[in-house]
Amino acid sequence: MRKYAVIYRSVLMENLQYTVNIILGFISYFLIIFVFINLWGYMYAQPGTRIAGYTKEQMIWYVMITEMVWFSAQSQVVSGQASVDIRGGNIAYLMNKPYHYTLYILTRYTGEWSIRLPVYAGLAAITGAAMVGTLPKFGLPAFFASAASILLGITINGVFKLCISLTSFWVEDAKPFQWLYNKLILIVGTVFPIEIFPEAARPILKLTPIYTVCYGPAKLIVDFQPAKCVEILAAQAVYLAAGCGLMFFVYRKGVKKLYVNGG
Repeated sequence: MRKYAVIYRSVLMENLQYTVNIILGFISYFLIIFVFINLWGYMYAQPGTRIAGYTKEQMIWYVMITEMVWFSAQSQVVSGQASVDIRGGNIAYLMNKPYHYTLYILTRYTGEWSIRLPVYAGLAAITGAAMVGTLPKFGLPAFFASAASILLGITINGVFKLCISLTSFWVEDAKPFQWLYNKLILIVGTVFPIEIFPEAARPILKLTPIYTVCYGPAKLIVDFQPAKCVEILAAQAVYLAAGCGLMFFVYRKGVKKLYVNGG
């Protein structure tokens, strides 16, 4: 574990030097939130209106939290580094290092979002309190549960994006698959909660990464319920275990293919 701690600290220090990128991300985040505040303000024109069981404040906070997770989890390390290493042949050098390649990539990814997440969380809290108001049901239980859920959601996102990148062992370019995954998470999971979709589609959406990456953390913040908390955290634990199993399996098969072909 010590070697991964060294990698984590080095990435942490490296990213602290690029504050300009984080500031530029603030501008994009704020513009998106400003648009959605006005959009939902128009749709909730009549006081007391609820859409899919959400009040106006809950719906806006939902978008702010999911966008916070989305911006924090953006990383070229899990979405492109593995593909570049495999296509360029650098994987043959890296897989002989005294660490597991996939854990090395995930450690670098963790070092990146460890800088962005607290900053975006602070920005979301300040923006939400100033422009929307606080959530009445949000207390300490919701805080700790949602914090754990956010960390799990960002990690699950990284694991599955890395799984997609590892398909570069077989396909020339994994970018189209990354694009599809990103659009699925962004359009379906980030902008709208699952309850807003037709009832027949909800069980299907709960089986996708949307439920564990974006919806779960935001749901625990805007409408905390103990039963729902257990359901979401259990789903995230299962998803993370399945994702890690798939990641190790794909990597092992890819390395085996490399050896067979004399790579």
